[in-house]
Amino acid sequence: MQTLDWIVLIGTLLTIVIYGTIQTRGSKNVEDYLKGGNQSKWWTIGLSVMATQASAITFLSTPGQAFNDGMGFVQFYFGLPIAMIVICMVFIPLYHRLKVYTAYEFLENRFDRKTRSLTAILFLIQRGLAAGITIFAPAIILSAVLGWNLLLLNIIIGVLVIIYTVSGGTKAVNVTQKHQMVVIFTGMVIAFILILNQLPDDITFKKAVEIAGASGKMEVLDFSFDLNNRYTVWTGLIGGTFLMLSYFGTDQSQVQRYLSGKSVKEMQLGLMFNGLLKIPMQFFILFVGVMVFVFYQFNQAPVNFNPTATEIVLNSEYAEEYKAIQEEQKILFENKQTAISRFMSTKNDENKTSIATFNEANDVLRNKAKVLIEKAGDAQNIKVESNDKDYVFIHFILNNLPKGLIGLLLAVILSAAMSSTASELNALASTTTIDLYKHKVGDKTELQMLKASRWFTLLWGIIAIGVACIANLAENLIQLVNIIGSIFYGNVLGIFLLAFFFKYVKANAVFTAALITQVIVITLFLLNRFEIINLPFLWLNFVGCVIVIAIAFLLQSKNEYFNRINYKNI
Repeated sequence: MQTLDWIVLIGTLLTIVIYGTIQTRGSKNVEDYLKGGNQSKWWTIGLSVMATQASAITFLSTPGQAFNDGMGFVQFYFGLPIAMIVICMVFIPLYHRLKVYTAYEFLENRFDRKTRSLTAILFLIQRGLAAGITIFAPAIILSAVLGWNLLLLNIIIGVLVIIYTVSGGTKAVNVTQKHQMVVIFTGMVIAFILILNQLPDDITFKKAVEIAGASGKMEVLDFSFDLNNRYTVWTGLIGGTFLMLSYFGTDQSQVQRYLSGKSVKEMQLGLMFNGLLKIPMQFFILFVGVMVFVFYQFNQAPVNFNPTATEIVLNSEYAEEYKAIQEEQKILFENKQTAISRFMSTKNDENKTSIATFNEANDVLRNKAKVLIEKAGDAQNIKVESNDKDYVFIHFILNNLPKGLIGLLLAVILSAAMSSTASELNALASTTTIDLYKHKVGDKTELQMLKASRWFTLLWGIIAIGVACIANLAENLIQLVNIIGSIFYGNVLGIFLLAFFFKYVKANAVFTAALITQVIVITLFLLNRFEIINLPFLWLNFVGCVIVIAIAFLLQSKNEYFNRINYKNI
């Protein structure tokens, strides 16, 4: 990185932190701190909701996901518009009428305190873990880029977020997220234009898309019912709808964004804005990853995009084997150039098949390299990440963008990390304060509750930093966050649906059903993890929701039956 990159990066981040702190300092009461004084307009809500979901993981992992697997991941979001309509019609009017601070307050009114506390605790567990991952993701980038200590970077990023979130609460989060989204959109559009400009002169946008299509990267829709395919139209519409209903309707990190709205209409418009823009945004980010793939069809890519992994293996006994793979990849790259040239001239299926064959051969070489990296790490007793999906986009940025723009793109990723983490800390503090602390300690003054909210924000910030320090990469960071959510979200959504639509079911049945369901869902996840069953994680949202509703009905029916028997015997 050049001096200009450092100026752009540090200047952008400090401006956001200082602006958010100055504009929102001095909250006088809990409502102002946790709900932003209910002054947010619909566009602020919409951008804040998008920024909360669009963490650094989105801009770090999604292009790498598309680079490896194509555009199919966009199907994950197909259930989003459906979920937005349901939330606008059912959830928002109810939350507004009850004037709740958190989504879980409603559950005590409908069921009892223990059900409210259980649901709040489930949220705190999964969102606390996710908050750590959103810090961990950008820390990986900078540790690879700058060679800094990963532990130190986790602390620095977490502290930056804590400063303005503790100071200004919900209003600080909303204010900064508007500016962060401007930085994010600007940076991604510039990156996309530069990728296209760096393709060979004779490769137009149309030709780039054709090359991506010939390589199988433009296959957006998959209508199969094969559970081996993680992302299909059906998993998006069914599993995705249940996940989005849970996330936007019951996850306090999102609920708190629209609870700050001036009116029901402003809240609804904000969510519909998100519903209309989110899929195109994700499509665009994936498409950026596909264009990076096309770029590397004309420019030699590394065998592995993780520079740390490459360094470790080249300093090991497996160096010669790794270099042989690199040489083999160079030959493969040159042969693929010929196949691409012939395909662009003839467009026949034979040359298209040749491109696919070369790409498959390249994947084989990359997998061989991963095995050597893992062996090298084990031999040196070093924990090394061979999976390089999350390094693809940052590798392109660092090696191919002009100075100044490298700093801007790093600011994009870190701004996304800060915005998402700030929302999560704000929501974790709200839930802890309102759903657990307030009832545990009894009545407190406004000033005492405000201080407690700030202290809980700080506490969750420290916990998130701790999780980040012990985190490890999964197959893909964006999948890891969604997996964590899917383990809990279906159960929580089922509890809320029982509360909204099934007056027959009472508190004890729901509480017991929720405990049983959570054990079942975790068991199903572990069985899938160890390949005993085949159940993609997105289906856990649907399965968890159905199971908790079914068990609650069975338990309630059993209770009603025994109550009738006992009544007759009296």
